[in-house]
Order: sequence, then C-alpha cells, then structure tokens
Amino acid sequence: MSARILYGKDFAAQIKESARREVEELKNKFGVTPGLAVIIVGENPASQIYVRNKNKACEELGIKSEAVAMPETTTKDELLKKIDDLNANPDIHGILVQLPLPDAIKAHSEEILNRIDPRKDVDGFHPVNVGKLVTGSPALVPCTPAGCIEMLDLAGIEIDGKRAVIIGRSNIVGKPMLHLLMARHATVTVCHSHTKNLPEITRQAEILVAAMGKPKFVTADMIKPGAVVIDVGINRIAPKKLVGDVDFDAAVEVAGAITPVPGGVGLLTVAMLMKNVVTATKLQIK
Repeated sequence: MSARILYGKDFAAQIKESARREVEELKNKFGVTPGLAVIIVGENPASQIYVRNKNKACEELGIKSEAVAMPETTTKDELLKKIDDLNANPDIHGILVQLPLPDAIKAHSEEILNRIDPRKDVDGFHPVNVGKLVTGSPALVPCTPAGCIEMLDLAGIEIDGKRAVIIGRSNIVGKPMLHLLMARHATVTVCHSHTKNLPEITRQAEILVAAMGKPKFVTADMIKPGAVVIDVGINRIAPKKLVGDVDFDAAVEVAGAITPVPGGVGLLTVAMLMKNVVTATKLQIK
C-alpha cells in the first residue's frame, strides 16, 4: 500500500483563492484594501527569500504589501518605534517581524514581537492571541498549524474523535497545534525530548504531526498503518537537499496519507498568512 500524497501546492492554491475573493469583497463592500507590513532587519539571505515570497503572494491576491528593510545596526528602540508607527497606521492591517533578528537585538525578540498590536499580529504569536487560542475565542492563529488544519479539511480528512499525536512542543507549531486539534474534538497527546517509549505512543496515532526539527527522525515502525502523517520539519542536510522530520520513503509505504518535504506544509504557511491578513482586516473594520 502506498500513501496518498498531500501536496501543499494544491491546498495552498485553494486557500489563496478563498483569500483573494475575500480581499475583493473587502474592497467592494468597505472600500478597504488589506495591507501587510513585513519588517526585515539586516541581510539574512533566507529571510530575504521569505520576504520576497510574502510580497509576491500579496501581489497575486490584491493585498497591499510594504517591505520595511532596516539595517543590521538597528537598535531595539528604533525597531520598537517602527512597530509603534505601523500600529498607528490605519492602512496597515497586518505586521510581521521576520525572524531571526540580528545578534545584537536577538535577546529582545519576545519584547519586540509583543509590541505588535494583537489585532495586527498576523503571525499569531502575541500573548493575547495565544490566550484566545487556548480559551477557544476567535483569534489570529500561527500560520503553520492553522494551515495543517485547513489542509486536513480540504483533503476531507476527519479530525473529530481521532487520536492525534504531536512530536514537538514549540510555541510556533506544537502548542498551537494541540489547541487547534482539541478544538476540533481530537484526543491529543504531545510528545517531546523527555517522552519515554515514544514509538509506543506514536503508533497509536491516527493523525501524527512531526515538528521537532530532526531529519528523518520518524521511521516507518513508529507509524500506525493507515495513519495521516503531517511532516512540519524542514531540515537542510546538504546545500540543495531538504528533508522533513519523517523518513518519507519508508513512511509512504505505511501511512494512509502523508505530506512531502519539500512541497508540503511549507507552502501552506504563506497561504495562511494571507488568510490571516484578511482576518486581521475584518477585525479592524469591526
């Protein structure tokens, strides 16, 4: 048996199309064009690629995009001042600070991200949005886990009542994924580096989410036959070779459905960012 491959491109296209229609509606109904500001500090080449991809996605969907490039030497106070200006700008509905920040201000990342107005926090990292997610109130949710849920829905994969296991407890993927799956009535176990008998637990999962940043960590014998495997990991193991946290070639023979790396969850993240910009715009119009 070979698994159904869940290609991110197909689902990302559907998410973007839905966002594009909502952008049109906001323009026609309220005369408002959603606006996203992406702040990039310094010259990190990977970050520059991400920012270009985000700008391109905005252009495709009719979202106004502003790339705010700041020099490597930017101080914490200068960056906070820039965020304050964007918070006060009614034409900007979403603000995103591209990580990682330069070494000189990296230690202040949390304070910097928390300066963003929660209504404009399209990454969904602000404590106010995290609190809303935990308590089940409508909020801006981190793009990657939200994209995973959207993908399961679009693929017609049932979540309700399923046994889900997440490997990894980061604030960006593991923890929000827990709350999103629980909100959809899955029974969820979160595993991490201190978990005992990990394969025993992962083999019970009908939905298995791998998000710990270890190349090919999840092997075929850790997967329940027929399970849905969502691989969130992106690991560079050679200049031009990316692999996930799952040993794809082995897992594809056991799983019922699986996301590839590259070409899987990564493509959903930018699509969900666009959806979050639309959601943020609606929150601000209200």
